[in-house]
Amino acid sequence: MRDLAGKVAFVTGAASGIGLGIAEALAQSGVKVMMADIDGAAVEREALRLAATNADVAWVRTDVSLKADLQAAADATIERFGKVHILVNNAGVGGGGGYGDWTDAQWDWVLGVNLMSVVWGFEIFGPLIESHGDGGQIVSTASMAGLVAAVAPGYNATKYGVVALSEGLRPVLAARGIGVSVLCPGWVRTRIMESARAVPERLASKVPPADPAAAESDMAKMLAHAINNGVDPLYVGELVVEAIRDDWPYIFTDTQFEMGVEARFAGIKAGFDKVRGRVPRR
Repeated sequence: MRDLAGKVAFVTGAASGIGLGIAEALAQSGVKVMMADIDGAAVEREALRLAATNADVAWVRTDVSLKADLQAAADATIERFGKVHILVNNAGVGGGGGYGDWTDAQWDWVLGVNLMSVVWGFEIFGPLIESHGDGGQIVSTASMAGLVAAVAPGYNATKYGVVALSEGLRPVLAARGIGVSVLCPGWVRTRIMESARAVPERLASKVPPADPAAAESDMAKMLAHAINNGVDPLYVGELVVEAIRDDWPYIFTDTQFEMGVEARFAGIKAGFDKVRGRVPRR
């Protein structure tokens, strides 16, 4: 998709952080953008800010952990812009509880936002992109935790799932004129540490509130420092625009975690080496 001017994009988690950076970079490239977020007031505010720069944007409040909400948002996008060319499955939350501490409600929430919304995004928007024959791109935000399991178990599992889904669907959708990219950001200045603010009302009484003591732990302080000094979300958005134009399969924000990925691959290779030369019993 070399020429993005006049194309239409739908971006989830667009009220802040990476989603807002992507929405803004797309708008600066002449793309019409439907901005979706669970925080209706925030996404309206940011949409109005971008509209004041002559960007052609609209907004819709969307709880991506509900398939019906995503379908309604897709309908609103078609009603407003007529078609859609670019889907950015970006909405995501951290947390989920560690081993021995997680609950079913936490898994439901993290799986719903981080993984099932991506599944539904492909399911709902894929046919819409196919329908007009202009081609398109689907970008899904995973994480470096989708390549190296270094965060909470639920978060890791969902982000690995987004990577696997993107890799598996890339050749399938290429045959239908749709490129597929997976974004694996490192440290980016986002509000991921404040994910509890986005717990939907239906789960609020079931998801344990954030532990104030945990926020004062050395690990939490290290994470907060890394995020606060992370990459500018608008720069991430600019990378995503470039990736859409050139159909990158993987989008990274820097090389900070490259050694960790190489170490994982080395461990996998070592596993194959242990059985190399053996004759399997049939």
